[in-house]
Amino acid sequence: MAIPVIAVFDVGKTNKKVFFFNEQYKIVLERSARFEETTDEDGDPCEDLNLLSSWIRERLQELAKLKEFDLKAVNFSAYGASFVHIDENGHPVTPLYNYLKPYPEKLKKQFYDQYGGELKVSAETASPVLGSLNSGMQLYRLKYEKPELFKKIKYSLHLPQYLSYLITGKVYSDITSIGCHTGLWDFTKRDYHQWVKEEGIVEKLAPLYPSDAALEVTVEGGKRFAGVGLHDSSAAFIPFIASFQKPFVLLSTGTWCVSLNAFNSSPLTEEELKNDCLCYISFRQDFVKASRLFAGNEHEQQCKRIASHFNAATGFYNRIQYNSETAARLQAGSDIIEPSRHSDNLIASGFENRDLSAFSSKEEAYHQLIIDLLKMQTKSTKLVLNGTDVRRIFVDGGFSKNPVYMNLLAVAFPEMEVFAASVAQATSIGAALALHNHWNSSPLPSSIIDLKYYSASELTI
Repeated sequence: MAIPVIAVFDVGKTNKKVFFFNEQYKIVLERSARFEETTDEDGDPCEDLNLLSSWIRERLQELAKLKEFDLKAVNFSAYGASFVHIDENGHPVTPLYNYLKPYPEKLKKQFYDQYGGELKVSAETASPVLGSLNSGMQLYRLKYEKPELFKKIKYSLHLPQYLSYLITGKVYSDITSIGCHTGLWDFTKRDYHQWVKEEGIVEKLAPLYPSDAALEVTVEGGKRFAGVGLHDSSAAFIPFIASFQKPFVLLSTGTWCVSLNAFNSSPLTEEELKNDCLCYISFRQDFVKASRLFAGNEHEQQCKRIASHFNAATGFYNRIQYNSETAARLQAGSDIIEPSRHSDNLIASGFENRDLSAFSSKEEAYHQLIIDLLKMQTKSTKLVLNGTDVRRIFVDGGFSKNPVYMNLLAVAFPEMEVFAASVAQATSIGAALALHNHWNSSPLPSSIIDLKYYSASELTI
């Protein structure tokens, strides 16, 4: 008998994956791909949208034909801050611009001068000033730099909603993408911000559709349900909200390390905004206070530097075990190094300025890298903990499997219960759970998340 499943496409910056989950949310099939980036008209790197679109369509057609599975539904999760701009025929009219594309200072000044200054707009939209990472600013840029192109845009869809559109043919916006450091949403009025209306941007945004609702679609001759897609950080939060009632912070790690606290509804302060705090809107339209670091990206870049210096394989760190003596010695004697700010205000730990010849081994250098990253991470996570009674931190994603990182995090938060939370593809499961009532007649399983406890008191530091 065919196994009932939901397909979830999970599109990251590096890896593109599709999973089949059964009714117990166990992965029963997986496909993955990696694509070379292309460049936009300015020569800046960007996602190859044609390649991605073809892969989505072809994989769904292929998988829907498998006789051993009964495909009931499909949903999508993808990175945020990225628009696909389509014309009245549904064809993209621009490249999929990279959210790290440098933003013109003159245009940024024009915008904030017109709408009351950086602090005012940031506070109202719960969005730090991040240039292209504020996806609304990408539309503002198109309007003023490429007005003819801007006129051709019928709808601007965030990437998760564009992926859904490829399958459903229906254009919708989703609150988890709109309400995520876009600069588009006024959190004080629970509506699009005034500037979005004054600039004619609101007409380019498709109607909002509930994150946990579904559209009926025909795939390979069969009727299925399709979601409109979710922003990946919001999707990764869903398994935790579904599983735990006591207050917690989720540290979701990947390219970005995002501390998410759904138990902190206090307005963003000036200090929080300056330190890259923001608010997300969850799939249930609750506010989630969050702080972000580009720490996964820095980890990747600095591991390449360490590997090159010590003539090691780039994935050397996967075999490094935590050494408390090394960590204690480095923490006691390491030179104070100041964080550095990069383009568009992204902060780095400062490890890039360390002389690698000062370390006796790649293991020692790697411990120092994690110590430096966690100095930043501790400050970042505490920003969303302040004023709450949260006593548990769950870590998911890449760093949750990293014993050096997890042990040092437990040391950094001795008053907290620190857990590595093993969720088989939390982002994808979250996107599947959002549609649970549409495809799955079984109750939610209680075993979606495996926890491993890390105790600071058990360490010798």
